[in-house]
Amino acid sequence: MIKVNPSDILVRYNVKIEKELSPEEIAKELYPQDILIRPIVEAVFEGDEDNVIDALDKAINAGRDPLSLIDDALMAGMSIVSKLYEEGILFLPDVVISAHAMTDGIEHCKQMADVFPEFKGKVVSFVVEGDIHDIGKKIVTILLRANGYDVIDLGSDVLATEVINAVKKESPVMLSGTALMTTTMYSFKEINNMLLENNIHIPFVCGGGAVKQDFVDSYELGIYCEDAADAPKIADEILKGASIKDLREKFHRH
Repeated sequence: MIKVNPSDILVRYNVKIEKELSPEEIAKELYPQDILIRPIVEAVFEGDEDNVIDALDKAINAGRDPLSLIDDALMAGMSIVSKLYEEGILFLPDVVISAHAMTDGIEHCKQMADVFPEFKGKVVSFVVEGDIHDIGKKIVTILLRANGYDVIDLGSDVLATEVINAVKKESPVMLSGTALMTTTMYSFKEINNMLLENNIHIPFVCGGGAVKQDFVDSYELGIYCEDAADAPKIADEILKGASIKDLREKFHRH
C-alpha cells in the first residue's frame, strides 16, 4: 500500500489549514485596549472573582469612577461572554462562572461608591407552578443581568397569584416565564388572563422545552422566546417602544 502524506496533497492543491482558535484567543480580540479596563474585562471573562476585585481597585485608585466601571468594564466583560455563548463558543457553566465574578464586581463597585447603579429596567422572572426545572430561567436571568437589567427572580414552582403580585409591586418592563413540561405550561394562559383582568399590558416573554410558538401566539400578551440570548434583545426593544405586535414580528418565526 502506498503511503500518502496528507500535507503534500493540501500543499499541492493550495489548501490552507487554519488552526481553530480557542475561546480565550477569540475573546482577546474583543478586549478593550484601555490598560485599566482590559484587566477587569479579562478577569470577568475568566470568572476569577479575586482578579476582578484587584483590577477594579487598581482602576479606582487611578481615579476611575466605581459606577462607571460597572458599565465600562464589568458589563463589557460579560457582554463578550454573552456574545460567545450566543455563538456556541462558550457553554452555560462558562456563563455562570463569569456571571458570579461580574456580580461580585458590581457589589464591590457599589460599596466603593456607596450608591446604587442605575439599571435599564426591571424584569420579573419565574418558572411556572408545578415545574421545578429552572435551568432555562437561570440562563435568562444571567443574560438579562449581564445586559443591565434588574431581575426579580421569583424562583421555580411559582403560583400565578405570586407572579401577579410581583408585577404589581415591581412594575417591570416585561415578565419572563419558563416551563419545561407540557402539563405546566398552561399556567401561562392563566397568568396572561390575570394580567389583563388587572389592566396590566406588559409583554409576557415565554419559553422552555415544552413551549411552542403557536401556543404563545394564542394569548394576547405572549412573546415567544426560543433562545435565552433573545431575552435581553427583547427587553431592549421594549425600552425603545416596541409593541407586542412589533416584538412578534421581530422575534417570532413566520
